Amino acid sequence: MVGEACERVVAIALHSRREDQYGAMASVSTGLGCCARVAPLRVSAMVDGRQSTVGFVVLEDVDGRVLGADDGRRQGCEVSAKEIDSLLVLLMEKKRKMEQEEAESNLQILREFLYCLRKQKLEELNQIQTDLQYIKEDINAVERNRMELYRAKERYTVQLRMLVDDPSAIKAWPSLIERQSCGIISSLPSTQGPCWMNAGISKNRIDDVKPPVSSEMVKRKDSHGRSDSQHATQLGLEIAREKRVLSQFNDLQECYLQKRRLGARQSYKQQERDTNVMKREGYHAGLEDFLSVLSTFTRYSRLRVIAELRHGDLFHTANIVSSIEFDRDDELFATAGVSRRIKVVNEPADMQCPVAEMSTRSKLSCLSWNKYTKNHIASSDYEGIVTVWDVTTRQSVMEYEEHEKRAWSVDFSRTEPSMLVSGSDDCKVKIWCTKQEASVLNIDMKANICSVKYNPGCSSHVAVGSADHHIHYYDLRNVSQPLHVFSGHRKAVSYVKFLSSNELASASTDSTLRLWDVKENLPLSTFRGHTNEKNFVGLTVNSEYIACGSETNEIFVYHKAISKPAAWHRFASSDLDEVGEDAGSYFISAVCWKSNSPTLLTANSQGTIKVLVLAT
Repeated sequence: MVGEACERVVAIALHSRREDQYGAMASVSTGLGCCARVAPLRVSAMVDGRQSTVGFVVLEDVDGRVLGADDGRRQGCEVSAKEIDSLLVLLMEKKRKMEQEEAESNLQILREFLYCLRKQKLEELNQIQTDLQYIKEDINAVERNRMELYRAKERYTVQLRMLVDDPSAIKAWPSLIERQSCGIISSLPSTQGPCWMNAGISKNRIDDVKPPVSSEMVKRKDSHGRSDSQHATQLGLEIAREKRVLSQFNDLQECYLQKRRLGARQSYKQQERDTNVMKREGYHAGLEDFLSVLSTFTRYSRLRVIAELRHGDLFHTANIVSSIEFDRDDELFATAGVSRRIKVVNEPADMQCPVAEMSTRSKLSCLSWNKYTKNHIASSDYEGIVTVWDVTTRQSVMEYEEHEKRAWSVDFSRTEPSMLVSGSDDCKVKIWCTKQEASVLNIDMKANICSVKYNPGCSSHVAVGSADHHIHYYDLRNVSQPLHVFSGHRKAVSYVKFLSSNELASASTDSTLRLWDVKENLPLSTFRGHTNEKNFVGLTVNSEYIACGSETNEIFVYHKAISKPAAWHRFASSDLDEVGEDAGSYFISAVCWKSNSPTLLTANSQGTIKVLVLAT
């Protein structure tokens, strides 16, 4: 195609005798849907056996490639065939050289790509081979532990049958079983699955030692001492747990590899100091951490309602619960919201009979119990007032009115119980001391403050969720700039909560939760499944689980290592029919875990409060 174009342009050039061919560059149509530049050039060639220099007008395309030329002679001057042949030879050589250079360039690019691809795949292969070695080692470790469990179980069963068949040993049965059970338990790795199972078995067998039983009865029970019905129930639970593993296999795989690789790196660094890089009972580094994740994640699959309460009157429009919090000892919980009242309730008691109730001038946005003084609770409201209350006297202890706009969040420090922090729509974070009447520190920010939280392990570190889509992590000893700024959310950060001194969870109106490592300044996980685009739907955490509300009137629970929900529950009430409102207009507005417990308090915008518990 290029050759045809070249010959055509040469023909055009030879027949387009222009008076100004040796002037400036001009454009000539090639007739092939494109244009060519006309440039003056002098070429020396052998014509009739002698050196001859001829002036040409060379035609180039827009990329600088030669398409044709003209000798520049005026009309009426003939051009010999040999001169044209020489010109064509030169042009064809130029064409071949350009094609060769282009081919060499393409091959060089291809070569570099293939080398890069080979390097990447070799790295992936090395990583896969390393991972396979980890898996092989862990399979061997698990099989060894299973064999130890099996042998211990067999020894236990044999001795149990001997005791049953020997009437003289009946009196000594309980103590012997107890000693044997302790020996079995101590020989096992302290993981929650096997230990819980065998510990429960030991207790059940000891409790059953009242009347003597025959060995036939023992034979009718499985080797764990369970009846057929118990065995069927246990088998069903195991199948359900396996299904949960398969449903989240990809996330669990990533969790396993991450923990295993990290454990291997840590063990490698430790080898110089300690040659024993195996954790107890043969588990390699990282495997026990993953076993803990696997155990806690598969243990629960749903949320079960154990109580349902009403925060206000059914036909009262101001029922939205903005905050719900357990006290220091998890004996009482408090609720607050747009009803302008703080209610303190005994957990088992009915909502209509609070042990204390405090009225406020404005709608309430947040509550925080003091972690040291049991009867003190702080509140923030829509007028920007931060108040510390004494639940016993039902009176305010301190009242701070420095915020100029609505205060969204307040939090007591765990390590310095006299200190508390608040954040407001006036773009200010304020630190207060209950022993002083004015704020002790002020942080000016550029966007509205939606949430503030003290680090539970350090009173000088505070996390701030902002409407600028970021989490700002401050050291209060130097607030000129934050220690870290965590970016990733696409909308306002409505809540921040600490799972531990290093792990921080955040919620946003971009319908995601995120987990961060505040020590290493790293994002850890992103959680999706709930809907949150405009409302404050609540966020609560414990050491393993994160729970939040949804604008679909549902509560979602996530395991911190898995990006998809582990359990969820939808609020459904016959009250909706009575008031004639659409269920879609309600949303979850507040949630709170009970410490070290699978129990969860949650409230919605209708004023319904439910006590939920994680269940299998």
